[in-house]
Amino acid sequence: QAQLVESGGGLVQAGGSLNLSCAVAGHTFSVYPMGWYRQAPGKEREFVAGIDRSGGRTQYSDSVKGRFTISRDNAKNTLYLQMESLKPEDTALYYCNRGPYYSIPWVPGDYGQGTQVTVSS
Repeated sequence: QAQLVESGGGLVQAGGSLNLSCAVAGHTFSVYPMGWYRQAPGKEREFVAGIDRSGGRTQYSDSVKGRFTISRDNAKNTLYLQMESLKPEDTALYYCNRGPYYSIPWVPGDYGQGTQVTVSS
């Protein structure tokens, strides 16, 4: 069974940056498209970004487009989310997601345990 372990979350001031990572084990990482979701307190989990198997195609939610960048290193079995110009409304628990296939809109698969991102105003 795949293991998805997120890291890199923390507390940052508005306007700051964070880089999240998701280390994947238990499956052939390069076979699957990968994505990021987030869930803020009292809200539903929402899609943030997705990337295809090779990294050639990406997609973003409108709320993060132009500020966040998703990438992957298939040699390191690791997914990344570079977050810039962070806003208080970006505060959430961020989850790594292994998609069954690349599609628009994203179809979610397995999730990791999440890493907390808190943006102070």
